[in-house]
Amino acid sequence: MTTNLLAIINSSAPYNSNLGKESLDVALIFASFEQGVSLFFQGDGVYQLIDQQTPQKISAKDYLKTFSAFEFYDIEDIYICQESLTVRNLSESFHIDNVQVLPPESFAKHLAMHQQILRF
Repeated sequence: MTTNLLAIINSSAPYNSNLGKESLDVALIFASFEQGVSLFFQGDGVYQLIDQQTPQKISAKDYLKTFSAFEFYDIEDIYICQESLTVRNLSESFHIDNVQVLPPESFAKHLAMHQQILRF
């Protein structure tokens, strides 16, 4: 892992507010200017990575499809808190590749390697 400029912590569920979409927009903006960006998912934010969601059932826009653009923006450091998955009884079935599931101690260590941290 390289030291990146920006860590974005996603701790909100995907469709109960605009925070998930806003964090994605910030990540893509920074990455488009070749700034190092890492994404961290914890708490209810882990729901953003769970595969086979159907937001159209609640008349919501599926912004999670945009996650597939990460490779084009060189966003490769994506971390999810193992404890958050365990507490929510979720499997490790994600709709994007290269997600690293980390125990809380490692999650915190990776986060501490960043110069700036934004929480959504």
